[in-house]
Amino acid sequence: MTPYWQRDRHADRRPLLLARNRVKAALRGWFAAEGFIEVECGAIQRSPGNETHLHAFTTLWQPEGGAAEARYLHTSPEFAAKKLLAAGETRIVDFARVWRNRESGPLHAPEFTMIEWYRADAPWTAVMADAVELCRTALAAAGRERLTWRERSCDPMAEAERLTLCEAFDRHAGLRLAELLDDRDALAAATAALGITVAADDSWSDLFSKIVVTRIEPHLGHDRPTLLCEYPVAEAALARPCPGDPRFAERFELYACGVELANGFGELTDAVEQRRRFVADMDEKARLYGERYPIDEDLLAALPLMPPASGVALGFERLALLATGGRHIDDMIWTPFPV
Repeated sequence: MTPYWQRDRHADRRPLLLARNRVKAALRGWFAAEGFIEVECGAIQRSPGNETHLHAFTTLWQPEGGAAEARYLHTSPEFAAKKLLAAGETRIVDFARVWRNRESGPLHAPEFTMIEWYRADAPWTAVMADAVELCRTALAAAGRERLTWRERSCDPMAEAERLTLCEAFDRHAGLRLAELLDDRDALAAATAALGITVAADDSWSDLFSKIVVTRIEPHLGHDRPTLLCEYPVAEAALARPCPGDPRFAERFELYACGVELANGFGELTDAVEQRRRFVADMDEKARLYGERYPIDEDLLAALPLMPPASGVALGFERLALLATGGRHIDDMIWTPFPV
């Protein structure tokens, strides 16, 4: 592929990059109008996050006269942002540069911009509405009528569809998810019956993800946005349980054109439960990948001081890509990652 710094290629990319800048400015304006304070969370952390399938870039901190210590480029500003909530901030947003190893493709870049925002003392439905409004704002800034990705399109001005995981499994896979919770063998049989390959070492989570990716995601966000919500609590490590059914959690993902744009939670503030979930995820990471990341003890100490809150992480370049009609996530990055 021609390098991005060659003039002819840059000339092709430049209109999209300028549109990206307009989208970013509009989103910043939206947050300012809503009373958010923009913060800048440090990119280097003791823990990059504790989700099983997220992989971080590792670096070393070399204190003068001391031994080198491992540090990580964060995969999200979440841990630092929650400490700011504990410190007393109530409405914050970070247009954060984040890094995720082992991720590259038309919709994945190893380095990208994540818009992460939090509302203290607000229900998770409030940040769901925020996420939809950001899609509308982005599209208006790009000067187009619909979000598009390949042959698919979505009108964010239409009322968003709200779909629970149980409803999605029933509608698109013909499965009753509530009856398959905590039963790996039953889910494996159901997965195989759908024609999806099942490996002997697939966990319940692996099987759940395979069904979501192959049978559910392609149907989401067509013509109007979809808010896929109420995930099994095992698939929502940082979200609080739903009051009406603690088997499920206050987690949602926003989809447009079959593409996941955002991931949000009613935030878990129970430090004991959070530690249990982190340990379980790191045990699974060690089983699958032979590595584990440290647990952020400062975060666990801060959680009891944090007010009830809801938050969202949104992939800025993905949203800009759909808003501008780009073909690859690199169209939204001024200097793409050197793969």
